[in-house]
Amino acid sequence: MYWNSFSDFLHMGGYGLYVWGSFGMTALIMIVEPWLAARRHRRIAERLARQLRAEARVKDKTGVAE
Repeated sequence: MYWNSFSDFLHMGGYGLYVWGSFGMTALIMIVEPWLAARRHRRIAERLARQLRAEARVKDKTGVAE
């Protein structure tokens, strides 16, 4: 496709809002999703570490694992 100006390129033949909105939402999701996944992973790892420490304390006190 050929555009006469940068404004025509941004307008995309009347579909600019849809095209650039879709592009923007996709870029946002591609940035946010890995960050959220890493945060979830870190929280789960912290929770499991706390649980293991709590179980180890119970085992040390009683001499028996529950």
